[in-house]
Amino acid sequence: MPQVWQEYRGLKKLLTEEDRYAQMWGDRKQEFHWVNDIEYWYGPNQSKSLTLHMVVCDESWEVIDGKTGQRAEKHLRHVWISDLPFRKETVHTRCNLGGRHRWAIEEGFLVEKRQGYCYEHCYAYDWQAMRGYHFLMRIGHLLNVLAQFSTKLVKAFKEKGPQGFIEFVRTTLSGLWLDSSEVQRRLRLPFQLRLLL
Repeated sequence: MPQVWQEYRGLKKLLTEEDRYAQMWGDRKQEFHWVNDIEYWYGPNQSKSLTLHMVVCDESWEVIDGKTGQRAEKHLRHVWISDLPFRKETVHTRCNLGGRHRWAIEEGFLVEKRQGYCYEHCYAYDWQAMRGYHFLMRIGHLLNVLAQFSTKLVKAFKEKGPQGFIEFVRTTLSGLWLDSSEVQRRLRLPFQLRLLL
């Protein structure tokens, strides 16, 4: 989005201390700086607009070079765009704990696209068919992960067979095993949640 970058670079010169935040996060020194309320115009004849908020995180840390044994400094730059304004109180949570987690979600799609599933953008005239294709791919990936990492499911798979196992997973995930009246009754009773370590 070159237009947003250009606007950011121009407005960055006007940043105040309220638009900056520095911290140590683990072994990394982070410097955040952000610009709120960037107007982004798009569409035919630039007829539509969005108000965006952009934050840049410059990150540095020391590593030991495996070949020379010398200390070296590494640098990274992360950029996030949001529809919510950034503030000192929220920038760490939204960027480090939220934005970086989004990367893990993208990793799932990367596995589906590049590691054996041959998942691609499917173009269809029917939106429901396209959604169905996507959901089936996600379900297939889920079943493979369950089968790959769970020794507990081997017994269920052997007992029920492939079709029975798929039906078992479907009914489990759809919540049909829960009786809503019993759940409501238990929620009305006093209860206590405990964290077990």
